[in-house]
Amino acid sequence: MDTTLTADSTETEAAVEVMEQVVEGMTLSKVLYGILLLAICVEVVKVVTLLADRTMRRLKVEPTVHKFARSSLEVLLWLAAAVVMASYLGLPVNSMVALVGVVGVALSLSLQGSLSNLAGGITIMVTRPFAVGDYVEAGDAAGTVTEIGLVYTKLKTIDNKLIYIPNGEVSSEVITNYSAQDKRRVDLTFSVSYDADPEQVKETIRQVVEAHPKGKREPQPPFVRTTALGESGVSYTLRVWCDTRDYWELYYDLLEQVRAAFDERHIDLTYNHLNVHLYQKETAEAE
Repeated sequence: MDTTLTADSTETEAAVEVMEQVVEGMTLSKVLYGILLLAICVEVVKVVTLLADRTMRRLKVEPTVHKFARSSLEVLLWLAAAVVMASYLGLPVNSMVALVGVVGVALSLSLQGSLSNLAGGITIMVTRPFAVGDYVEAGDAAGTVTEIGLVYTKLKTIDNKLIYIPNGEVSSEVITNYSAQDKRRVDLTFSVSYDADPEQVKETIRQVVEAHPKGKREPQPPFVRTTALGESGVSYTLRVWCDTRDYWELYYDLLEQVRAAFDERHIDLTYNHLNVHLYQKETAEAE
């Protein structure tokens, strides 16, 4: 206990001695030069920050990244300005830098999880795997991106729920972006009875697709072929391209319209079923 008190008193006395030396060395010219130096530091911080802002706007940096980078740059510039002023006043700069380093290490250890999410947020904003408005799937979550923050990414599901995902998890997951490309392909499979004529089935599907205004012939024309011979029916696969924004409308329209066309032409859709045959065995009674 006495040793601790002695150490504290020694550090206090050392700090007082340093301050006394600074005050004793102060002259009017040194004060004026100090004020001038401070004004120069302030102007340098403003000019560098302004140049950084213009550069990031020219590069079209994500707004959140822009704000974070600007704030970080300002903190570093003001720390540098503080070191310059401390050196000019004769304060122990090495001790101050060491103290800042110790405080930084302590904060990084206590905020390890938050720093991981922060690093993930910066990674997402720099690599841009998705943007606000994209429909994405990340891990077990899927939805439309409504906000990309430094710590969390916000998704809105199709049933209007909001999901907040830590950026540390998002950056480590496999991300599927359904809105990144301007075109998507609709894939549908229909299981039809073996009794149906294959050419009639394929022609019926083609007519439905060609009549729909949302279907595209680029980058590939619609594909309709037999793809499997199952236990209960024959599988016909349809693949057709469309604009990404029309994907779900075309998907559901084709399901409904192909089913209606099959009904009109008496083409039966099949499903898994089990046929049970009963046999009655007659036995003659012995007389």
